[in-house]
Amino acid sequence: MSQIILDIKNLSLSFKNNETANQVLFNVSYQLNENEILGVVGESGSGKSVSSLAILGLLPKKQTIFNSGEILFDNNNLLTFKNEDFRKLRGNKIAMIFQEPMTSLNPSLTCGNQVMEILRLHIGLSSSEAKAEVLLLFEKVKLPEPEVIYSKYPHQISGGQKQRVMIAMAIACKPDVLIADEPTTALDVTVQKEIIALLKEIQQETGMSIIFISHDLALISEISDRVVVMYKGTIVEQGTVLDVFHNPQHNYTKALINSRPSVNQRLKILPTISDYLNDTTRNEVVSLEDRLNHHKTLYNSEPLLKVVNIEKSYITKGFLFSKDTTFKAVNNVSFNLYEGETLGLVGESGCGKSTLGNAILQLDKATSGQIFYKGNDITKIPKHQLRALRKEIQLIFQDPYSSLNPRMPVGKAIMEPMKVHKLYANDKERKEKTLELLKRVGLKEAHFYRYPHEFSGGQRQRIGIARTIAVNPKLIICDESVSALDISVQAQVLNLLNELKDNFGFSYIFISHDLAVVKYMSDQLVVMNKGKIEEIGEADSIYANPKTNYTKALIDAIPKGK
Repeated sequence: MSQIILDIKNLSLSFKNNETANQVLFNVSYQLNENEILGVVGESGSGKSVSSLAILGLLPKKQTIFNSGEILFDNNNLLTFKNEDFRKLRGNKIAMIFQEPMTSLNPSLTCGNQVMEILRLHIGLSSSEAKAEVLLLFEKVKLPEPEVIYSKYPHQISGGQKQRVMIAMAIACKPDVLIADEPTTALDVTVQKEIIALLKEIQQETGMSIIFISHDLALISEISDRVVVMYKGTIVEQGTVLDVFHNPQHNYTKALINSRPSVNQRLKILPTISDYLNDTTRNEVVSLEDRLNHHKTLYNSEPLLKVVNIEKSYITKGFLFSKDTTFKAVNNVSFNLYEGETLGLVGESGCGKSTLGNAILQLDKATSGQIFYKGNDITKIPKHQLRALRKEIQLIFQDPYSSLNPRMPVGKAIMEPMKVHKLYANDKERKEKTLELLKRVGLKEAHFYRYPHEFSGGQRQRIGIARTIAVNPKLIICDESVSALDISVQAQVLNLLNELKDNFGFSYIFISHDLAVVKYMSDQLVVMNKGKIEEIGEADSIYANPKTNYTKALIDAIPKGK
């Protein structure tokens, strides 16, 4: 029988806010066994990260009230530990990999020095011994050219490489427990697959126990032995991965499994958490015949957008006597987009998909080639005509929080583009239209006066969509616009985008590294790799029968669940 290494018993905690206390965990109990990977799954606000931060004493001391419970490790209750005790524990016995490595790594230290620091602090190695150990760790986490990465700063390496440096740092002292908090959320599916395989390999080799935290149940099922499902600060279900995945008992768990778009069938409307909790799920499937008829109508007209042999090059100036170097971010790309169509643009980070989107938006001019919008080559239009084009071609950003003015109420933020493009007679009419748009995207009229920080991530994305459609565009580029959202919130936003397309006749270019989402949304699919089109065609056909090894690898990397 497995030995229990970490035991959380009836943990309840609250956060103080001025004179009031807001309880966020309610009698949470779970155990972690030796040599086990335990998945903790739930959406933002479910309490999964709060419970893990409590283990390491990383919650703000003055604001945190522990109402009840114990966290037992090595027969010690961690809730009684002081800062000095936690310093000896963190990184040494219990380590953590954070969601965003760029904010977790020190930008002023090289990658090698950051890992070396841990070894020197906890194990007391000399500089030369620590460096040799760091290089071995970099090899273990499969970083290319460990000597080179050792001397590089975090901003000089890719997202996947940064995450590997974080993993090397976390396993440096051979901890008994590793907490991985959403370690693959922002990564490409292929890099995500590599990181998952790496963590499993390290766990099997070292025998350490892992708590793997995610909002993606399909991903959790691929790495974990057991799973804990959290919702609104409570555990609603726990058991083996097979039991929870194949025979979920709680409606919330069923919603987490089914809200993610399936690669096998296309539902007309994706189910959400509230659908399952209120028993309002609809399982209407888009039939092959429906799709064929839709495509016949779509493609029986002139293209709205024609991209012809587009190239975008960047020149790096040579130092002193060395030559300038040219990098082709987009290389000879051509495709057509039709009115009412969703074109999926997919590929790994650095493949050129966002650069291509910026070229279409005329935010970053193409080096060569032509882009015809409604028959006019927009690469040649003068600057004074760009404003009219901006009204027609709009963008939904990946992170709505950074694209909204924190000092401006969201109602005014939505009215602003209407003013710029001189839509409607006066502010009274614009306000009426804004209130209508807020309702249209599932928000309330009262939200007009609130500021961006007062909304959740999903609500902010809805505000971003409302602001985009406020100027009645024809073509909308969605650049990773659902990648940071919880599964159910993502389902709500995808349903909203499809509904708006049907009602207003929008055309979308849907850019994402999440292939399951792109397949669900797309009529036509463009797969990009290193600036070139790897494959182009009807989305379902490409998924059923990928022609290139690159596309096959992307599809194979999608978490399928057990």
